[in-house]
Amino acid sequence: MQPIKHILYGLFLIVISMSFHNTLTAQPGPGYWQQAVDYQMEVDMNVETNRYDGHQLLSYTNNSPDTLNRVFYHLFFNAFQPESMMDKRSRTIADPDSRIGDKILGYDETEIGYQRIDWIKQNGTEVEYTVDGTIMEVHLAEPIEPGEVVEFEMEYEAQVPLQTRRSGRDSAEGVRYSMSQWYPKIAAYSERGWHPNPYIGREFFAPFGTFDITIHIDRDYVVGAGAYLQNPREVGYGYEEDGTEVNRPDGDKLTWHFTAFDVHDVMWAADPDYTQSTFQVPDGPLLRFFYQTDPVAENADAERQDDLIDYWEQLPELTSQAFQFMNDNYGEYPHDEYIVIQGGDGGMEYSMGTLITGNRSLGSLIGVTVHEFIHAWYEGVIANDETTDQWIDEGFTVYLSALTMNELYNDGEGDPMVGRHQGYFRTVEAGIEEPMHIHADHYERNAAYGMASYTKGAIFLHQLGYIVGDDVLKSGLNRFYEDWKFKHPRGLDFIRTMEEESGMVLDWYYEYWVTTTKTIDYGISAVETGETVGQTNITLERVDLMPMPIDLEVEYSDGSIEHYYIPMRIMWGQKQNENPDIERHVAEDWPWVFPEYELTIDRPMEDIARIEIDPSRRMADINRDNNAWMEE
Repeated sequence: MQPIKHILYGLFLIVISMSFHNTLTAQPGPGYWQQAVDYQMEVDMNVETNRYDGHQLLSYTNNSPDTLNRVFYHLFFNAFQPESMMDKRSRTIADPDSRIGDKILGYDETEIGYQRIDWIKQNGTEVEYTVDGTIMEVHLAEPIEPGEVVEFEMEYEAQVPLQTRRSGRDSAEGVRYSMSQWYPKIAAYSERGWHPNPYIGREFFAPFGTFDITIHIDRDYVVGAGAYLQNPREVGYGYEEDGTEVNRPDGDKLTWHFTAFDVHDVMWAADPDYTQSTFQVPDGPLLRFFYQTDPVAENADAERQDDLIDYWEQLPELTSQAFQFMNDNYGEYPHDEYIVIQGGDGGMEYSMGTLITGNRSLGSLIGVTVHEFIHAWYEGVIANDETTDQWIDEGFTVYLSALTMNELYNDGEGDPMVGRHQGYFRTVEAGIEEPMHIHADHYERNAAYGMASYTKGAIFLHQLGYIVGDDVLKSGLNRFYEDWKFKHPRGLDFIRTMEEESGMVLDWYYEYWVTTTKTIDYGISAVETGETVGQTNITLERVDLMPMPIDLEVEYSDGSIEHYYIPMRIMWGQKQNENPDIERHVAEDWPWVFPEYELTIDRPMEDIARIEIDPSRRMADINRDNNAWMEE
């Protein structure tokens, strides 16, 4: 155990238990609260049957002002059964995830997943419970009063399903166990009540706490986890005083002991063929990498083995460089370790680590690793409710992944978001866009969910930089991270942070971009000689429904450039000049109800070579054909 971390976590609980929750603020106020959990778990794996027996002791602190008359648990593995909600949804949605398809429907009794509760007790008294799919409702012996700490103890048995989505056994790359969503997990309770969302394959939401995990598994297996290993010598990790590596002890099974603090989940993976390497990030965490040196895979032939191993050997230093960029620019990663494990079915983030498939090109390997570890800032530390504000976690990660990869490979040159804009335009043209604020499980298409969560979430930030300025956006992201880490903010909390950082009113931006699918289209409809000699009149039009401030660039025949900035009246503020080397004129604000805007500039029309709306192209204008005027 780590007593200093326990002390710090105890202070953390004291602070949050002294207050109740108040949302929609730039930072947590006197009404803030959140629930807290302390898990002690032990599992005994049978690698022949792919089953395990589990024991769990959960200390649950009700920091809410509410009396709780019931509690809910997630039993995620129950999703991997024929006719489950995950199975049915995959077989009826218009564009199913190919990793699921109709696979679950054909699983036999040895291939399905399940978590079956033997018994559960509340403060030592056995209580009744009802299981419906992936959710268990616990019928309490006594209500849980505000401020009360209650202990739930249970025993259960589980079976690891075939690798299907995130969790599972025997992946296409030959990884035996990818153990995510592997334990009965108490549901989140917030100011909006309980969140017993069935597991259909999308997002998660859970309270922060501590985890103490003991795993008994055959001695041939190497275990990696998003947690701190407490007994490395007992499982054969570490070195003697003379520098020789510790040998594994004898016995049929080894016991692996892990702990984690200030996290809302822990995943682990196990395989006999794992090799571990480590890399220390300067002034940052220790990175751990677990991967196969002799992978058995559908997509890896013998000729590729040396290349794949070489890529994994190059990965640590590249990951360290990316970690340093994030630490230096967007807040420090708060834990002492981060782990990258070959496993799963693609790439999936968890607290303190990720599972990724490993048989990739070097570019793909570093790309997926960067994306998943940046989730540690948002899914792991900010930990917003991903089921309803998934665009924060996914979109912010996509945006910062693009900046980080651009820094690694292009020295920060160019706009890494161009491709995301093009994807958004194609979705709008196809007519399948849905609003960003929909519950993650309720999108009509997987493509619409991906667009809203990943792409529009990233454009949300990129475009916000256009509205408030990129420097203000960056400082706002840092402020949001520092004020809201470990506190489950919502989308409007971020907006309030950016309002304070920018001095603008930004609720309109949230309403249009997040809650609707209204699009942006501004154009230059006319350029004419002014009534006064030496002046030019420019008529701008708002073609589509979403209003935006306008950056207008005017280039003259002599090659000089001037900028005209047209703020929106409902912003009640303006951004600073982002290009101090270029003269900028702040024009009269544009009331959004007016479809047209007249701008007069003090130069004759014959002097003008080009006029362009948004030369930075950060605004997601769906039709740029009308954004520029050129001298004929």
